[in-house]
Amino acid sequence: MKNPWIFPAAALVLGTAGGYIAGKTTSPTAATATDEGPAQRTHSTSRPAASPSADGKRGSRAHSLADIMHSPGQTDRIQALINLYSGMTPAQLEAEAAKLEDLPMAERIMASFLLFGKWAETDPVAAMAYTQKMGMTGNFMRPTVLQAWASKDPEGAAKYYSDNSRQFAMMGMMGGGRGPGGGGGASTIASEWARQDPSAAFAWAGTLSGGEKGSAMSSVIGEVASTDPKKAAGMVASMDAASQGKAYEDIARKWGSQNFTDAEAWVRSLPTDQQSAAMASAISGLSKDNPQLAAEKIAALPAGDDRNSAVTTLAQNWSRQDPAAAAAWLLKQNDPAASSSAMRELMPNWVTQDPTAALSFVNAQQPGEVRDSAVSSYIMGNSKSAPADLVALATTITDDNSRNRTVGMATMRWMQEDPTAAAAYVQSSDAFSADQKTRVSEGKSLWGGGGGGGGRRGGGPPGQ
Repeated sequence: MKNPWIFPAAALVLGTAGGYIAGKTTSPTAATATDEGPAQRTHSTSRPAASPSADGKRGSRAHSLADIMHSPGQTDRIQALINLYSGMTPAQLEAEAAKLEDLPMAERIMASFLLFGKWAETDPVAAMAYTQKMGMTGNFMRPTVLQAWASKDPEGAAKYYSDNSRQFAMMGMMGGGRGPGGGGGASTIASEWARQDPSAAFAWAGTLSGGEKGSAMSSVIGEVASTDPKKAAGMVASMDAASQGKAYEDIARKWGSQNFTDAEAWVRSLPTDQQSAAMASAISGLSKDNPQLAAEKIAALPAGDDRNSAVTTLAQNWSRQDPAAAAAWLLKQNDPAASSSAMRELMPNWVTQDPTAALSFVNAQQPGEVRDSAVSSYIMGNSKSAPADLVALATTITDDNSRNRTVGMATMRWMQEDPTAAAAYVQSSDAFSADQKTRVSEGKSLWGGGGGGGGRRGGGPPGQ
């Protein structure tokens, strides 16, 4: 059974639903239409063919959610859930939805996006109505329903979205859009529609207003650019000037990864004030497969945010192939701010591949912004070295905030492995506040609900 919504929906649900999915829902017993003028209910008239079950026997299905969740193998469970839900009627899917709240969080997330995705393909209005009775959790399930609906019936999804736009107000806040910078429900519909009929999707996006119009049009152009960047480039002219810049960058990035020569020529034909950002994006696309050539092209970019962004992307992509070469090139840029930012993307890849070489590089650097970033990134990405060694390395960071944060994170890891030694270190070190030392002596975490740590000396939770 082909389900185009599964992986995008999984990314959305798994990325945002975390704590909310874990909350208990209300178990509605009947799905009813909303009071905001829902679109006509749609039903699937075809029944999917039997597909292999978890045990590999074609046509055989697990009989219940409980059976599946108690069977071994994560991917087998996913396939079994697909098989289970694929043959169900909308009424049966509604009954199954009520069972999800009893599952552990991770399993509930997985089963939820599969069930609601299938339900949205067979009776999207009923599935959407059910989410209205799920409390806060419903806000995280509606994007899955909307995308699955649009993957089969984009016009119906678009009408429902227009009639009930307030239901999707949180999508943009949760990163639910598929276009550049999110964009919410309109972007989601536009992306799915563009896979089926780009012209119709673009025309619909043009009927929207405000920020939704630009994000939806950008989503269509982004989908088209994945396979035909030249065609996508021809669509940009009909966009408003405020939205054209992001569209140019998206096209350039995808075109650059496919045919940089053509992308470069196209970028040079753009308005002068759009060329820098678009060229940086094209180079970023090129760097996925040819970082050496991308490094040559970056040299021609003017200093500024666009160049720094390209430098960071290049360093990340190059470090997947040859982190030592990427680091050597980065140091030659003679731009501490750009190199420091890029180091945060480069170092985790290097630590994973060769932690000894990565540490040698770190130790060879002079104190300063770039070394601080390299040390912090080395420690955050290192899961093999002894925490005590990582703490000692963290104390060599020169920036106070970065040092305190990194020392604190490394110490927390140390406490998990050897709480006695870690607690002794905290009590003897001036890197921690009196409040933190008291907390540790009481067997508590370094950071409490109030932040702990006056004067920023080791205080505050990670990331502050």
